[in-house]
Amino acid sequence: MSAMNLPQREYGRSGLSVSVVGLGAGQIGDPALDEARVRRLLEVAAEAGVTLIDTAPSYGLSEVRLGRLMGDFRGQFAVSTKLGYGVPGIEDWTGPCIAAGIEQALCRLQVERLDIAHLHSCPLHVLQRDDILRALEDGRRAGKVRAIAYSGENEALAFARASGRFDGLMASLNLFDQRLIESTLSQLNGMGFIAKRPLANAPWRFDSLPQGDYCETYWRRWRTMNLPDPGMPWGELASRFAAWQTGVASAVFGTANAEHFKQIVDWVARGPLPAELLECWRTAFRQHGDGWTGQI
Repeated sequence: MSAMNLPQREYGRSGLSVSVVGLGAGQIGDPALDEARVRRLLEVAAEAGVTLIDTAPSYGLSEVRLGRLMGDFRGQFAVSTKLGYGVPGIEDWTGPCIAAGIEQALCRLQVERLDIAHLHSCPLHVLQRDDILRALEDGRRAGKVRAIAYSGENEALAFARASGRFDGLMASLNLFDQRLIESTLSQLNGMGFIAKRPLANAPWRFDSLPQGDYCETYWRRWRTMNLPDPGMPWGELASRFAAWQTGVASAVFGTANAEHFKQIVDWVARGPLPAELLECWRTAFRQHGDGWTGQI
């Protein structure tokens, strides 16, 4: 796929432009993964016009590997990472942890500025602590962070959206997690939005309930919605559903498989879902999704 074919979107009012498909870098943090495979994945992403990579300090070697490899791609990628925990010797979810976490991420990623820094799935009471938000704002004011954001769900997501202190948000958005379409996405007020878990961990892989698997909840929802085969691969349906929702700047897809990622890019590049198919899934969620909360 040519880089010309993958749309770029504004990330809110930050001045940052990101590709409609982003690379989720969780799996590339596996120490057992051959680094040549990581390089190949980045090459495929760059060739496709992908300009956003999402990582976190909890993703194993992900930040360090990206720091070693991204320099070969001449500024192709904007990087989103996470803050709030994982700094040796400093208490998690404190102002000092945010400040030190910024420095740690800059060092690991070998960059002078973090493009997007998310508070990572912290609960509401943490978001309400002014020292944490001030530390984020101080990092932005000092030019060490371009955009500050929150990654999370439900009440905490609603608080972050309404607080007016964030440049962007990240939350689960997929066929089985649609509630924020009519709430968060319609009330962004200039904030950027990144969709995570767009494939809902692919529950269609399982013929029976995958007890204990990360997608168990989504598998139950999929079966409850009980819609017919969409006439395209389930992965294509899910990819296009999330990436083409109004308000989404980018949908991040986590994989370490370059060919799998290339397939996702090709699917998304086919454009929005047909209106009838989209409304079919929206209607089914409205009918069955009462009480279905966002999955972290």
